[in-house]
Amino acid sequence: MKKYTLFSTLTILALVFSGVSMSYGQTGLTPDTEVETDKRAQTGMKFLSTSVDARASAIGSAMTAELTGSSVSMFYNPASMGFMSGRMSAAATNMSFIADIGYTQFSAAFRPSSSANYGVVGVSVVSVDYGDFHHTIRANNDDGFIENGTYSPTAMAVGLGYARSFGDRFSAGANIKLVFQDIGSGFATSQDFDTGAIETTEDYNVRTVAYDFGIVYATGFESLVIGMSARNFAQEQSYVRERFELPLTFQIGMSMNLVDLTAIDPDMHSIQLHVDAQRPRDFTEHVRFGLEYTFMNIVSLRGGFEQLGLNEEQGFSAGAGLRYSFGGFNVGADYAYTDFGLFGAVSRIGLQIGL
Repeated sequence: MKKYTLFSTLTILALVFSGVSMSYGQTGLTPDTEVETDKRAQTGMKFLSTSVDARASAIGSAMTAELTGSSVSMFYNPASMGFMSGRMSAAATNMSFIADIGYTQFSAAFRPSSSANYGVVGVSVVSVDYGDFHHTIRANNDDGFIENGTYSPTAMAVGLGYARSFGDRFSAGANIKLVFQDIGSGFATSQDFDTGAIETTEDYNVRTVAYDFGIVYATGFESLVIGMSARNFAQEQSYVRERFELPLTFQIGMSMNLVDLTAIDPDMHSIQLHVDAQRPRDFTEHVRFGLEYTFMNIVSLRGGFEQLGLNEEQGFSAGAGLRYSFGGFNVGADYAYTDFGLFGAVSRIGLQIGL
């Protein structure tokens, strides 16, 4: 009876997620022309939907249905953190994105007790450096403007997550994030064109609170796991004279070790398949796909597509990872490469430690 109750609960949640996501659909009919339009690029703080972790990016960021997670799970599906192995997990990743935008990501998770199930608590930080920009002001001179130094936009999200397993198959988790974006301070809004004196200035920054939710469930059929997550729930924001939403995203996914379907020794080899279906608020629905081959739980080779089936610049991802255990510690290093077509390639490097 418990099995059917849980299955029914998961089905209802899937329908709810799908129904809510339909209300944020990417297409619609304009009332005056009845022409179907695509709603793209209509959200702000898009750094929240950028995949930074090296391992996740190498498998197409299809991380919704990972049963045994780590602190990194807070960036994809916080529920996976409920089955974290060991007492502690920490990870750090650095990425140089297109247009020389720098991302730094850190996360740490801790299990308060190994004898009682109090769940897992985690903290996460994502910091973005957009580089330096020239600040100019309109002026009544031959150039039509004057230089006013440079400014350096930044963004950051600081999160607190919690996940708890219920039995050995089901886990649920949530994450709350304080999100900041600062374009710059002291920008001139008006100026005396005759004297060149700046009359008023304005600061351009915005901050809000966002929420993530997720569940994962081991079906009992071999190693098949399904999961669902909703990320970046938040109120509508106002920036100067414009209003915008955060990049709300709904995901449902599955993962499975394909070795379970063969006679290959599972202690020596693992071929993990990851598939996610994603419905973002401001982008076309798409499928994420990844494969990860691991030998003796030490060396991993990975590949995947984050936007499978879409004619976009972002293409194939690939990567590798190493894991090693000694004295109760587990350490790892990961690398990921993603082709961005005309924008070149993006590399990610990550380190992990656990005990």
